Amino acid sequence: MRVHDREPIGAALRRFKKLIERSGMKKEIRAHEYYEKPCEARTRKERNRIRAIRKAALGKPVKKERWPG
Repeated sequence: MRVHDREPIGAALRRFKKLIERSGMKKEIRAHEYYEKPCEARTRKERNRIRAIRKAALGKPVKKERWPG
């Protein structure tokens, strides 16, 4: 990312944050912030799968996972 001439630092920082957010890098960094054991990852995925099935049965919209824990 290039900072334009006479562009305020605040505007450049805001543009950079939006770029990181849209690229999915922020989500990836948060997911790998702490080590997650393989059994914990399997348990979390299974829990999310069951939650999605229950919500679908109730007719509620299913949200994507926001946090890895």
